[in-house]
Amino acid sequence: MEIKNRILVAAVELFMRNGIRSVSMDDIATHLAMSKKTLYKWFENKDQIVLAVMQGHLSKEEVDCELAFATGGNALEAMFNLINWHKEMLANLHPSIFHDLQKYYPQAWQLFEQHKNTFILQKIADNLRRGMAEGLYRPDLDVDVLARLHLAEIELMFDNVVFPPRQFGLQRVNSVMAEHFLMGISTLKGHRLINQYRNVTEPEV
Repeated sequence: MEIKNRILVAAVELFMRNGIRSVSMDDIATHLAMSKKTLYKWFENKDQIVLAVMQGHLSKEEVDCELAFATGGNALEAMFNLINWHKEMLANLHPSIFHDLQKYYPQAWQLFEQHKNTFILQKIADNLRRGMAEGLYRPDLDVDVLARLHLAEIELMFDNVVFPPRQFGLQRVNSVMAEHFLMGISTLKGHRLINQYRNVTEPEV
């Protein structure tokens, strides 16, 4: 298992730096100073490595996401915890990763889609309801529609046609989208709190 974990750690490092499609089994073996025979003993092909990497990533993401929400003193603080966590994650993420997954690795992409449409969707909906109960989000929100809207925005962030990577960094797009969404659903009390978390002072007219 130690060798298998070393392979997965190396694969993640290469995928994050270069994207998934451009990394070959040869690249992974060379990076580890390992023979291809040893590599193929643990994984029959790159598809298996990509799937295992995705499984590990999603498991860690669930833990990190639960922590971000659990340590938030209110719904908005929980969301800003998540925004900051996303910033760190996206800092080292190659912009082509999601395109590569969707087009070339259907099993891994299906796993991500399932995770997105169950775990992430539920977390967004839970946060919306929490914020409404706390008076930070508007009381008339349609939770089912808005949860799916925010989910679609997360996926849109990785659309290389809408946001060409050379022009739009993932961290920038993520921050703008998340804050725009929160401003749209928040009450005046929520807006003041958002500005506090953003260290912004707006003149009140």
